[in-house]
Formats: sequence, C-alpha cells, structure tokens
Amino acid sequence: MQFTAAQTVHVVGDDLGWKVPSNGATAYSTWVANKRFMVGDILVFNFTTNEHDVLQVPKASFDACTDANPIGNMITNGPANITLNSAGEQYYICTIGQHCQRGQKLAITVSATSGSPLPAPSPTLTPTTPSPTSGTPADCTPAPISGPTGSTPSTPSGTPNSSSSAVFASLLVSMLAIVIGLIF
Repeated sequence: MQFTAAQTVHVVGDDLGWKVPSNGATAYSTWVANKRFMVGDILVFNFTTNEHDVLQVPKASFDACTDANPIGNMITNGPANITLNSAGEQYYICTIGQHCQRGQKLAITVSATSGSPLPAPSPTLTPTTPSPTSGTPADCTPAPISGPTGSTPSTPSGTPNSSSSAVFASLLVSMLAIVIGLIF
C-alpha cells in the first residue's frame, strides 16, 4: 500500500508570472532557491496566450535556449499547469523570440515523494534499572555511583512525559483513521 503526500501548487515566478524578467535569468533562479519541488506538485505558468509559451527541454537545449529535443509538447495557451511526474532535474523555456536568451527559463530539481504517510514511531526504550519486586518507593531509588565517573545516575520516571503521550496518542488515532478509511 502506498501513500502520497499532498501536492503543492507553485505559481512560477509568483507575482512576476511567466514573462521576460527585467533582471534576466536571476529572477527565476532566485524564485527557485527557496522552493522544494516534489513528484506530484504542480507548476502554474501564468502567461498570456500568443505572448509566451512553455516547453520542457533537456539541459543542453536549456543552456543553448533552443527548442531542439523537446520533452513533451509545447504549451501555447496560458495559464499552463504542469504536474511534476518524475524526480530529477527539469528545464523549461519560452521559445518565442529572444525570451529565453533574455532570462525566461526555469531550472528545477524535483524530489521523489515518500512512500509512507507518517514517520515510523521510535522504538520504546525500556529502563536499564531492574524493577523492584516489593513495590515500595524506596526500592525504586537507584544506588549511588561511587567514584568519579563523570556521570550522574538517572532515575526512570514512573509515567512517560505527557507531551510524548499526546504525540503518541495523536499518531495512534491518525493511523487508526487511515486503516479504517482503507477498510471502508
């Protein structure tokens, strides 16, 4: 059974949209710098039809600003939504006039999605001090460590940390909801 993470919609260039940037290619490389792209995410290229287009190309074509060896079909109607279907480097250009040479090009790295819905819970640690058999509080006190060992003895508490319990309970309820959802 495989789960996918929620997709993120990325509006290319944010407010700039998909057009020739006034400061060249740095506009799109700066935009990409604080983004994380995952398989399943969607790129939205906001542009006016007949003024721009979008074409995915290999790196050599991206570097040369040429539409040689396109990957898929050119999209000429704006706005264009592209779902990221594979991990790795992906390159997009505008093929109209000198738009690519003037900086209207986008290079991104797409990461694969995780196959699990939630991280696995950490294993439960058992105390290293043996439990007393009499059940009196005095029997729970560890013996002091003699000599300069540089460490202090730790006493295991009788109840787990309340925030740990809350996190575990939330994880358990979430997992239960997923299992019930898959059954019905």
